[in-house]
Amino acid sequence: MTEYGTLGETLRDVDRAFTDLPRWDELIRRAREADLLGTLAYRLEAAGQLQAVPPAPRRHLESAAVLGVAQHRAVAREVREILRAIDGLGVSLILLKGAAYLIANLPPARGRLFSDVDILVPKAALPAVESRLMLAGYATTHHHPYDQRYYRRWMHELPPMQHIKRLTVVDVHHAIVPETARTHPDTPEFFRAALPVAGWPGVAVLAPTDMVLHSATHLFHNEEFTHGLRDLVDIDQLLRHFSTEPSFWTALTARAIRMDLARALYYACRLTTRLLGTPIPPAVMEAIARHAPPTLIAAMMDRLLFAGLRPTAGMRSTRLARRLLYLRGHWLKMPLPLLAWHLTVKSLRREEHQPA
Repeated sequence: MTEYGTLGETLRDVDRAFTDLPRWDELIRRAREADLLGTLAYRLEAAGQLQAVPPAPRRHLESAAVLGVAQHRAVAREVREILRAIDGLGVSLILLKGAAYLIANLPPARGRLFSDVDILVPKAALPAVESRLMLAGYATTHHHPYDQRYYRRWMHELPPMQHIKRLTVVDVHHAIVPETARTHPDTPEFFRAALPVAGWPGVAVLAPTDMVLHSATHLFHNEEFTHGLRDLVDIDQLLRHFSTEPSFWTALTARAIRMDLARALYYACRLTTRLLGTPIPPAVMEAIARHAPPTLIAAMMDRLLFAGLRPTAGMRSTRLARRLLYLRGHWLKMPLPLLAWHLTVKSLRREEHQPA
């Protein structure tokens, strides 16, 4: 899509990067903002095009590639440290998002940059897992009493935990959406369907259909869209990879309906095909379109999502779209009285920190 400029075009076809060399500055800036610079570097390298990039932008791409390799090693090390910390608890460690892609050697990991390690454990095991992680050097963040209560009472995860020496961050989830959310997927079913990772005893990842649904839910139920395009690229790569199995599309559609996540899958399919050219069979698009919102809401969401995912946060339309998507994300997570209370508290706390 031309509205996504050089970055969107290049992600679909890296050869397009060489049709307008003066736009390299724009391409690098947008890729960095979207946290896709490492992914772009990988794709150019895989296409044999990296050395053809002009020297100045190539240095940025090569630096991102080096950073990506270092981060991948750090994430693998962190997974080992987490395993060591919870050893003996009888808890299978399910990795989510970027860490899962990396450890399971899936396409989205190639060139991807990381900000944290996301894990999924049973809710009943949360106290023991948190205690073990604290003994291993991870400390809770978001120390304000309201934040602690917000996470522990209403959210689907603990407050992020950061290692006091390595400064790495671990997000400990017990579900993929909050218990107060408007959708109600069968969380135990995600655990039952999880698959072990070869070469990593005690480590599992979500089943292929569930991995796609979690990625779609994380993006389209979220209130933050800063890295939205990167998350959409993840979904595109997962769909391309898993769809080599003939039964995948049927299983994915059925699973989305069963898990009450068909709307998130609809948005994922619509946006990946429009922006990234994901090859989704027409019959699948037709089946999942039955779970689209009403026509007026669908048109409004198209405008918001296309603007919110745009890798140009400085644009007024992008800022406005992200504000509205921020409210929508919270609205999906909690009932209206709780949402009103939460936003009021956040607003009052923000005012407390404003300079006099």
